[in-house]
Amino acid sequence: MRLKSIGLAAGLTLATVGHAFAQQAAAELYQLDGVEISVMTHAFLSDEEMMTLRLVGQNRDALALFVPEGQGYAALAIAPDEGFVREGVPVDSAIAMSGMQDIDSARASALEACDAARQTAQDCVIALEVTPR
Repeated sequence: MRLKSIGLAAGLTLATVGHAFAQQAAAELYQLDGVEISVMTHAFLSDEEMMTLRLVGQNRDALALFVPEGQGYAALAIAPDEGFVREGVPVDSAIAMSGMQDIDSARASALEACDAARQTAQDCVIALEVTPR
């Protein structure tokens, strides 16, 4: 019985550590039109997905899709097993929230909506953040 408990504890610890690593991707920072855009470089993102996210940090029109009002905080959450773009089309579980009062609200709202929409088991993660300067 004790070995089962140790095995369970080790498994839970590894799952927690794995989840923490999924949340802590490196970020690329961009400055555009009075905002800072952070693109998280999650290992599961395809080249096409990374290119799309980087475009938001470098192009006014792409940024306007995430922050249509032109102000406030924004975040994009995606389900790692579902990705962001498939065959050129954003997946249903990729959720962006904008016009929020602070970055924590933007993250929490995007994650909640993404987790509600995802079809897979792995929790959603933040892939992009927009913060006014």
